[in-house]
Amino acid sequence: MTRTIWRAAVAAVALMPAVAAAQDHDHMPGMEMPAPTPTPAPHDHQMADMPAPAPPGSSDGSGTSRNPGTEPMQGLHLMAGDWMLMLHGYAFAAYTDQGGPRGSNEGFVQSMAMITAARDLAPGVALQLRSMLSLDPAMGARGYPNLFATGETANGVVPLIDRQHPHDLFMELSARIDVDVGTTTKLFLYGGPVAEPAIGPSAFMHRRSAQYLPLSPITHHWLDSTHISYGVVTAGIARRHWQIEASGFRGREPDQYRWGIETPGLDSWSVRATWNPSPYWSAQVSHGHIKEPEQLEPGISEERTTASVQYARGGLSALIAFSAKNKQPGRTLPAWLAEVSWDVTRHHTLFGRFENVANDELFPDHADPLHDTKFRVSKVEGGYAYRLPIGKSFQLALGGAVGVYGKPAALDAAYGTFPVSGTVFAKLSLGK
Repeated sequence: MTRTIWRAAVAAVALMPAVAAAQDHDHMPGMEMPAPTPTPAPHDHQMADMPAPAPPGSSDGSGTSRNPGTEPMQGLHLMAGDWMLMLHGYAFAAYTDQGGPRGSNEGFVQSMAMITAARDLAPGVALQLRSMLSLDPAMGARGYPNLFATGETANGVVPLIDRQHPHDLFMELSARIDVDVGTTTKLFLYGGPVAEPAIGPSAFMHRRSAQYLPLSPITHHWLDSTHISYGVVTAGIARRHWQIEASGFRGREPDQYRWGIETPGLDSWSVRATWNPSPYWSAQVSHGHIKEPEQLEPGISEERTTASVQYARGGLSALIAFSAKNKQPGRTLPAWLAEVSWDVTRHHTLFGRFENVANDELFPDHADPLHDTKFRVSKVEGGYAYRLPIGKSFQLALGGAVGVYGKPAALDAAYGTFPVSGTVFAKLSLGK
């Protein structure tokens, strides 16, 4: 299929939620939506939880992943005839000073906007259309400073080292159909030209444990780098306490042309099992074969195995995750991640993250004696956010975070003896 045809399909999927709303423009009462079949409420709009395909006891994360049932995605919810619309997004402005000789200081803005439209097609059959966009490409091709982060490129030639790449304009353009096959059992089919396959936990920007951490995890390319994949088809079975699914998707990570649409494909696969023993817990294990994910490493595919546990209750949300990235041919690179966010009071939140990762991409120059050497590095980051509601629909969070690192002495010449990073931020969110 040609690139032109794919772009036309992408445009059609992106416009579906808006078209659905326009078809029923005369019927726009708001509602709170705890059940698949909506009942309009008397006010114009409501901050509420999006009705999710996930059964009670769990809630939707990114793609088809599950979060604990006490951690639902929130946003602005509207009714448009038979369609339930959810709007969510944020603008995350930050200034960071990354320490040591390889660190740099820079201001940047991350952003994300979601439009989701859902309706029943027939008794026991539900459709959900999703679009997620980002203006991250506007920050520049090199993204923002993030010490010890690696992955993707700025120009297709030089890899990004100690920086986080910007996300693409199109983060998701997908659809999902759920079919009841029993009182507590659903079969589902999900996918689209830009979507997320069934591997790893929910992507970091969709985890409440990471909601105020201003920088991406340095374990991003171990756990959730596939959250923007050009071409995904996922099929699965879901019940109240468990879900099993399998995906076909394109393994190559996004290229340096962040504003465009890449041609989808299905050359990789993954499987995932998720268990929600109660509304407070969600655990998953997954495995995938990812064909040639890195643009600068043709011929090197990856076997990735992940496991994670999430907990959410009251104002506390936490995650612990593990990933083993096996380059083929090559070595296995493990990574650990732990995150926590605690709403101490209505306005005050404490948060933190610990990471430990084995990375062999810190010295890309083949002439460097440390090229292709595996180093195990750790990062501990903690911070505070002051949360201020703005009207009924928005929230402003002001805060900062400090990060320190553990590393082998062999890295002292490049990174300094004890680099320290600091970041201040302001995050404006629609919902939470």
